Amino acid sequence: MKKILSTFALSAMMATISSADFIRIEMGAGAWQQTPSGYAERADGDGLINLDGTYLSAEKESTETYAWLLLKHPLPIIPNVRLEYVSLTDEGMTTGKVGGMQIPGWAPTTVDIKEYDVIPYYNLLDNTFWMTIDLGLDVKIIDSTSTVSPIPNFSGYSSSDTTIVPLLYLRTRVEIPTTDIGLEADVKAITDGTDTMYDFRAKVDYTFDLDILQPGVEVGYRMQKIKTDDGSTQIDLDYSGVYAGIMLRF
Repeated sequence: MKKILSTFALSAMMATISSADFIRIEMGAGAWQQTPSGYAERADGDGLINLDGTYLSAEKESTETYAWLLLKHPLPIIPNVRLEYVSLTDEGMTTGKVGGMQIPGWAPTTVDIKEYDVIPYYNLLDNTFWMTIDLGLDVKIIDSTSTVSPIPNFSGYSSSDTTIVPLLYLRTRVEIPTTDIGLEADVKAITDGTDTMYDFRAKVDYTFDLDILQPGVEVGYRMQKIKTDDGSTQIDLDYSGVYAGIMLRF
């Protein structure tokens, strides 16, 4: 019996290894046509721009860049890694106090954000019956710079901050049989009932099968949202819109 079980276990392990890619690298880059919206209110003189007042988004559309890199290996214990980058920009108006200085009215404000995602993940399904499911943890590093422009009787103010946010990561992908078309969606999210942050994407892509190198194109929709309410701070901001880019697999 022991010999039979050992043989069965070895056969199962070999089947798993033989069906998996030994090393896979995928990458992509493109443009995200995003429309920001929302507001931020603080009453404690804290936060990114030391705000004791209100910020309102002008909901001005902008086109920003994104890039991603996926590294996959056959070792079952060590997680695979996905790296991502995206920039976000919002222009709006601020009133109240910033950095302890009173704004006499409303001042034009620009918020520039760069996000870096480090995502270790495991394959729950790896192209099994044309379906892939990944589960992992996203460590999102957010570099933010906010600039309140000068207006009469106000000299302007600028501040930068870096925040690290952990989020759960889930990705699903379906390859349409007999075609080179793939459907994919992923979400990164965290919530405690009061504070919520999520980053959702859904796309369709087409890959040109050239054996070793497989270039492709992708088109999709992405939405990010930050919402919090702890009494002294109320934030409800989101960035959403379509994106398109190129890919390369090898």
